[in-house]
Amino acid sequence: MKNGFIKVAAARPQVSIADCRANVKEMKEIFSAASEKGVKVLVYPELSITGYTCADLFYSDTMLSSAREALTDFLKSTEGTIIVSIICLPLVVKDKIYNCAVFCQNGRVLGVVPKTYIPGYGEFSESRYFAPAPDGVEYITLCGYNVPFGTKIIFAAEEMQNLTIAIEIGADLFAAVPPSSLSTMAGATLVLNPTALVDSVGRSDYARMLSLTQSGRCLAAYVLANCGAGESTTDAVFGGVSMIAEGGNSLAESTDTDEKLISAVIDVDKLAYERRRTGTVGGSLEGYLKVSFSMPLEETELEKGTGSSPFVPACKTERERRCEHILSIQARGLAQRIKKAYAKKCVIGISGGLDSTLAVIVAAEALDLLGRPHTDILGVTMPCFGTTKRTRSNAEVLCEELGTEFREVNISASVKQHFADIGHDENLRDVTYENAQARERTQVIMDIANDLGGFVVGTGDLSELALGWATYNGDHMSMYGVNAGIPKTLIRHVVAFYARRAEALGKLTLAKVLFDILDTPVSPELLPADENGEIAQKTEDIVGPYEIHDFYLYYMIRYGFAPDKLYRMARAAFAGEYTDEVLLKWLDNFVRRFFAQQFKRSCLPDGPKIGSVSFSPRGDWRMPSDACRDEWLRAVDSLR
Repeated sequence: MKNGFIKVAAARPQVSIADCRANVKEMKEIFSAASEKGVKVLVYPELSITGYTCADLFYSDTMLSSAREALTDFLKSTEGTIIVSIICLPLVVKDKIYNCAVFCQNGRVLGVVPKTYIPGYGEFSESRYFAPAPDGVEYITLCGYNVPFGTKIIFAAEEMQNLTIAIEIGADLFAAVPPSSLSTMAGATLVLNPTALVDSVGRSDYARMLSLTQSGRCLAAYVLANCGAGESTTDAVFGGVSMIAEGGNSLAESTDTDEKLISAVIDVDKLAYERRRTGTVGGSLEGYLKVSFSMPLEETELEKGTGSSPFVPACKTERERRCEHILSIQARGLAQRIKKAYAKKCVIGISGGLDSTLAVIVAAEALDLLGRPHTDILGVTMPCFGTTKRTRSNAEVLCEELGTEFREVNISASVKQHFADIGHDENLRDVTYENAQARERTQVIMDIANDLGGFVVGTGDLSELALGWATYNGDHMSMYGVNAGIPKTLIRHVVAFYARRAEALGKLTLAKVLFDILDTPVSPELLPADENGEIAQKTEDIVGPYEIHDFYLYYMIRYGFAPDKLYRMARAAFAGEYTDEVLLKWLDNFVRRFFAQQFKRSCLPDGPKIGSVSFSPRGDWRMPSDACRDEWLRAVDSLR
């Protein structure tokens, strides 16, 4: 549970209708399996001790008393454990029967939450048996414990500030205002819903949608534990979707009636950060009773590969949709800027690398929207000391295939003259040697844009902005930065998407050059090529692998994670790919560069926001350029 991580699970026991002993035996077996998996919060389905479809048997004293006895049996079997269990059964309170969820831990009952909304329609009219939850919170005696009974109860872990739990049952989720909407406003970060859902056409999809939506709207984790096989099939079949969602994202799902347990690791600290950031959820516990429980902190095992590419959807279909959407956002943004700036030309410094390739593609898409020819794009290649034949050739072929104008301006002589002007030894290949080339390129394309009545389209991406991997007032500057909101790992996928689309349209030469660009090492090409004419200066050898930096970038900026949590997550995400030493080395590098290079982000040109992470100083990221990084570096040093 350290760093806010906790494993939760939804159980699906094999139910025996009205056989409470058999049901509790099954539930205890699932409890043992969950314990072995490291689960700390376990939710059983609605009325799982008795079965949901007992109908008029719910009136029976035999049924009601045996359900309590079964609960007592379960409590005894779980003594000495810290796992929280939600057990559901019918309970009589003041001569009314309630459909209840019991919060249990370490052999004790800590509270009881009755169902709020009782369906009076459909295959199973619960209003025939159960009363809706009463207003307020009162105390009842259950299994020898005097415990609170009501819907307005929040269960709070003493050792985890952000682990606060609320319960709603079954159809409560389907209400216009679910109880969880109110309990999350009162501070709950984890909502547990034991349910019994009829598996009819569309019903499971609807429940899934509601669970995802509720978790997203409430900025909470949501566990929907649905009943499975064993329920009576007299009028319906049960066993629809069970799922675990967090902040609108599905972490685990099951529609397999034979699967008895699904689990996932949720991050309550991330949810709490998001609430602080947005200010849309959370408020006061007024009207709610807070019940504390103890859950000593332990390490929660994180799954290998989880979130290793946070900017890139794992699902191929979703990834393709994301890439198409990104291109649309970029093109529409640039089209508007071209129109309002009355630009006659889009001038782009094209290197044959990924970023400038995407910029040219976006410009072509923007001009299509405006009904203008691609010849209104000018791609300018500016070879100097490090330019290779491969990148120069790819740049020319790309422009030719897209139908843009292409111009070469060799800047070698200009840069050498500049070295002479400032008294710099051209054999000294230091930062001045490199930056002089970058600034000369920017000056050339800006002056060409002035001459043609156009403007410069920037190529720099989000990853480079995070690391400050740009020459100040060189490639750092443009009139509109179309890639400023896209990290390097995602740019690869957008270009690959466009290449596959070109291939499908029969534009094979265009597709071929795009795939070769994708295979080219990322480089600013500011140092001379090697003896074979190949790229010698590879960016990732200098600043580190972009997949690692994009990982740190996303979780540090999007959720404010501290270095120890970033490192722990990276070790799980990249297990077997990078050693702990390598991950720690690049974490240290990321923190140092991120703080030292803020001055470049404080004066960025305009550019479209693409995702949830952006560095625009006008709307998304505000940070003093002289902010001290020492606290973060001390945290990194403590991990060594």
